[in-house]
Amino acid sequence: MSKLYIVPTPIGNLKDMTFRAVEVLKTVDLILAEDTRTSGKLLKHYQISTQMQSHHMHNEHKTVDNLVQKLKAGTTVALISDAGTPAISDPGFLLTRACVEHDIEVDCLPGATAFVPALVNSGFPNDKFIFEGFLPVKKGRQTRLKLLAEETRTIIFYESPHKLNKTLGHFCEYFGEDRPVSVSRELTKLYEETIRGTAKQVLKHYTNKPPKGEIVIVVGGKSK
Repeated sequence: MSKLYIVPTPIGNLKDMTFRAVEVLKTVDLILAEDTRTSGKLLKHYQISTQMQSHHMHNEHKTVDNLVQKLKAGTTVALISDAGTPAISDPGFLLTRACVEHDIEVDCLPGATAFVPALVNSGFPNDKFIFEGFLPVKKGRQTRLKLLAEETRTIIFYESPHKLNKTLGHFCEYFGEDRPVSVSRELTKLYEETIRGTAKQVLKHYTNKPPKGEIVIVVGGKSK
């Protein structure tokens, strides 16, 4: 019976792969990988020999229809990204939506995603929060920041290391220098760290010590 499995993969530490995820990847007919070279290392580690096919942001619009036809024909498919849960700031939404529209079963496994440990580590309220992912690079960035400045819930962002200081500077400008911020870097990896403080303090820290690796920013909501 055809099915699309959404399979989270470790965000750093390979031991965070679940037993079920390994089992699914070993038994499906095809694995869709964001980068087959990156995923190849993971599959080799767990002795998974299933065929892989490239599925990333630059080709997913073109491949969805063909993949739906394969699924309808009885192929079982697993979708993975380079790290974390597919479709969370990664490819996956288009294929999942197409499967839902064609009554193809979708099974999303629980597993690693970067923003959850970063949120919990922050110490900020997490009963209500919003996930923003990556801010717009240029167009719409200022408008989005002005809108989020009034948000009272905890806000979560993804950011690249070379843009972190620019973004923290914008937080100082639009949210205020005293807005509480927590930056988690290289989660689950050897040099994992979380730096907490005001937007101004955290910006000063990373100005003096340029960051490397994957980054999650958690910002406290506006005080009521």
